[in-house]
Amino acid sequence: MMTEPGSVTYSIPEILKGIEEKFNKIEDKFDKIDGKLEAIQKDVKDLKIEVTEVKTEFRNLKENVRDIKTVQNTLVNEVADLKGVKSLVIPIIVAVITAFLTLLTRFIPNIIM
Repeated sequence: MMTEPGSVTYSIPEILKGIEEKFNKIEDKFDKIDGKLEAIQKDVKDLKIEVTEVKTEFRNLKENVRDIKTVQNTLVNEVADLKGVKSLVIPIIVAVITAFLTLLTRFIPNIIM
């Protein structure tokens, strides 16, 4: 037994209409993809701008930290200088007071007598 192949007959306009419908669906999908790509490109552009802004702010922060370190070092040096002056001032004051008291005690016997 042999079976005859089945045949389906479509007219050329029907076949072309089916191809056109498929093509339109594919074209719609490409349009959607194109729209999504444009949105992604915009997002990437916005991200690049934000990254540039963050980099600028980071550079400014680094400069501020550098300035703060400079001020801190200056303050540390000034405090160290003040401690050095303090250690010199106390002996000078003691020496002046001792000299004054020595002179005072030398003049008191002369005044009483």
